[in-house]
Amino acid sequence: MEVKDLKPELIWKYFDEITKIPRPSRKEEKIIEYLLNFAKEHNLEAQKDDSGNVIIRKPATKGKENIPSVVMQSHSDMVCEKNSDTVHDFDNDPINTYIEGNWVKAKGTTLGGDDGIGIAASLAVLASNDLNHGPIEALFTSDEETGMTGAFGLKKGFIKSKILLNLDSEDEGELFIGCAGGVDTSATFEYNQKEIPKNSVALKISVTGLKGGHSGDEINKELGNSNKILNRILYYATKNLDLKLNDFNGGNLRNAIPREAFAVVVLPKDNLSDFNIFIDKFIVEIKNEYSVSEPTLKIELEKCEMPKFVIDKKTQKKLIHSIFACPHGVFAMSLDMPGMVETSTNLASVKFKPDNKIFIETSQRSSVESAKWYVAQTVNSVFTLAGAKVKHGEGYPGWKPNTNSKILKITEDSYQTLFGVKPVVRAIHAGLECGLFLEKYPDFDMISFGPTVKGAHSPDERMDIETVKKFWDLLVDVLQKIN
Repeated sequence: MEVKDLKPELIWKYFDEITKIPRPSRKEEKIIEYLLNFAKEHNLEAQKDDSGNVIIRKPATKGKENIPSVVMQSHSDMVCEKNSDTVHDFDNDPINTYIEGNWVKAKGTTLGGDDGIGIAASLAVLASNDLNHGPIEALFTSDEETGMTGAFGLKKGFIKSKILLNLDSEDEGELFIGCAGGVDTSATFEYNQKEIPKNSVALKISVTGLKGGHSGDEINKELGNSNKILNRILYYATKNLDLKLNDFNGGNLRNAIPREAFAVVVLPKDNLSDFNIFIDKFIVEIKNEYSVSEPTLKIELEKCEMPKFVIDKKTQKKLIHSIFACPHGVFAMSLDMPGMVETSTNLASVKFKPDNKIFIETSQRSSVESAKWYVAQTVNSVFTLAGAKVKHGEGYPGWKPNTNSKILKITEDSYQTLFGVKPVVRAIHAGLECGLFLEKYPDFDMISFGPTVKGAHSPDERMDIETVKKFWDLLVDVLQKIN
């Protein structure tokens, strides 16, 4: 069976089509064209703004013209992550989907269920001829994953509705009424190139096999950080075995827990035996340390071509010590909502650039604005003390829960009527665009829900087929009960 043959037909039809359209963040031209063509084909009003946001409007069914308008919101981009041994061009290639048991997956890459299933649900509602509803808008925002560019650029008046259904959460059975705010912190080191010492051997160190995942929703799962693990090797070998560093390439996206990291190093030939002994011992220790959360962790060491240079000793020391000191993971748990992460930070990527610079990217999240900046300034201080140039991004606000929300009551009642159980109502540690929407539209009544998506932002991303039907049934019922 193929994805397009799954039930309900309409939502899976559009999801299948979406997976064939390349849509990396900040390169959404093809999906935008698809959305505008969809509107033309269905004789629906559509607009695109200067930030790449698209809105499509569908009139109310007969007799429901005076019902309040509602906007379904999803984002048009996707996280583009792949395994190092997977050949895939995200700018041009379709996602290679397949079904395994009750899951839809992709071969070696992210699936794009985040937030392709939200797009598909909106399109299915717009295309359907047998739903009774009031006026509907479908908003598709651009670049949610790397900068929330669309939400930042959204102008007042672009949306006519005052009720917003955010279709970008990933835990079926849970309704979200709040989210964390976030900010990025980056650090840049400059290094000098030095000659390779005589009688040296060159090695490539690889840390692979980690799960990775969403840096908000999965930051509390004690997952391994490839940058941190690799740096532990470099720290020991620099201090004890005269290791010198040529390259460090770990992680990719600020909102993904890094899964893989690689380093090219040189060390005296006389120290190679001791290094191998250390690596063998370290592998045993680190596998034991992560035996539950990262059972497929792999560390490999292989000889490689001698590089042209190593970085200067002073910068190497600053880099390794600052990565060691930089916090990663849960910073604080919420006291208001037990069990929820309040504040966290992600050491996302370490990259050597061709202009003798090393770029480190991190991201911080918190449901408390002051705590968000506290952890960001903590990260800033680590790298500032090491002599790096540090910058903070613009950041985005959180979404404060409103337990008196009318759309929350409608959705709760709908869920219990449909499925016979009460949904969980909570806030999410991941960042949603809802906080930014409230700045432009302070009267919005909002809720977020979706099917179950696991491993988002990693090649292990997978979507639960059964929960997609429940997501669809809930969305349709809510739209029909708004009055």
